[in-house]
Amino acid sequence: MAFRAGLRTAFRTTFRTKRPRPFSSIPCKQARRYRPFENGPQYSKLTADVAETAPQQKWSRIAPVYKAQYVWRNYRGVVISIGAGGVVFYVYNLEEVPVTHRRRFNIFSPEAEKEVAGSSNEYKQQLEEYRGKILPPNHQKTKIVTRVVNRLLPTTGGLAGDDWEIHVIDAPEIQNAFVMPGGKVFVFTGILAICQNEDGVATVLGHEIAHNVAHHVAERISGQIWAYAFAFGVSIFFDFTGGLSNQIAQLLLSLPNSRTQEEEADHIGLLMMAEACYDPRQAVAFWERMAKAEKVTQLEFLSTHPSTYNRIDHIKQWLPQALDRYNEKGCSITGQYAKDFTGALGRQIQEAPEEFAAEFNSVSSALTKSLRPFSTILAVTTARVMNLLPGPADAASGRKPG
Repeated sequence: MAFRAGLRTAFRTTFRTKRPRPFSSIPCKQARRYRPFENGPQYSKLTADVAETAPQQKWSRIAPVYKAQYVWRNYRGVVISIGAGGVVFYVYNLEEVPVTHRRRFNIFSPEAEKEVAGSSNEYKQQLEEYRGKILPPNHQKTKIVTRVVNRLLPTTGGLAGDDWEIHVIDAPEIQNAFVMPGGKVFVFTGILAICQNEDGVATVLGHEIAHNVAHHVAERISGQIWAYAFAFGVSIFFDFTGGLSNQIAQLLLSLPNSRTQEEEADHIGLLMMAEACYDPRQAVAFWERMAKAEKVTQLEFLSTHPSTYNRIDHIKQWLPQALDRYNEKGCSITGQYAKDFTGALGRQIQEAPEEFAAEFNSVSSALTKSLRPFSTILAVTTARVMNLLPGPADAASGRKPG
């Protein structure tokens, strides 16, 4: 029994399963250190070339810049294609503005412009809006406006339209006038009080007709393409709402272009009124009166129009050119003859009825126009006669004019 117990004990001691020790307690040799691949002397030049040709891309933490980086790195071909196509489209549709020769972008023909902004439906809407306030054609103010328009139209060269209708609206509180594409004229009586005379009316109507000569409406509609594209880009990259992005586009693109058009209409209108034998110097007087009548002065960069004082400064700069055209047409001489004639005869009809005064003004305008071709002959003849007559010094000394 004792032997068997001892054998059992020896067997258990020899063949029992050893419990595994923890990994951390197992001794291990120190890991062999190897040099990095890129630090090898034979590969140093290779790794330098790889670093130069494929630098690590960095991303900006600024959200708009990050979005621009993302679009450029992932859609570079699309961006280049759209940009190149936009440049070609813009350059292909560039044209010169008549008279001023300014280069501008325009995709609408005069016929399309009239169809979009001067259609019969638009005209009917305007008539419906001012129903009951439109003065009859035989009214004195309507006759004055009609007479000025008829004198200005020959100076347009047929660029302003051929379907003209003139309406004077009895609205003393509105100081405005506008001409629809195609030739529909609307003048409010509030601005006629500031005009004071036909030269003032010619200043206003010359400006409005000049918008049609330059086809500014078509240019304005065409420019909305770039304004919408700019607003879309701003809303994408800056997370602005549609309304705010549109306002930024208006402020940076549409409003400056509108002010450029207004200045251009002032320039073209000044030359038109001078060619029609209206005194261009009266344009300065009109805008000075307009400046006094303005109740609120808006900041120019927030307005569609230049400030009145800037308009006066620009008109003064263009006056020499307008006066040259005014004198080339012989308007200064015929104008003086007409003023002398109307001054002598006009004093006798100051108390005449309104209808007779209107007829007199019409006759005097016709007289001025009829005398225009003979202005140069009259000037030369007058100068020769004055040279033949002895002056005061010649008469006193008994000398004959040599």
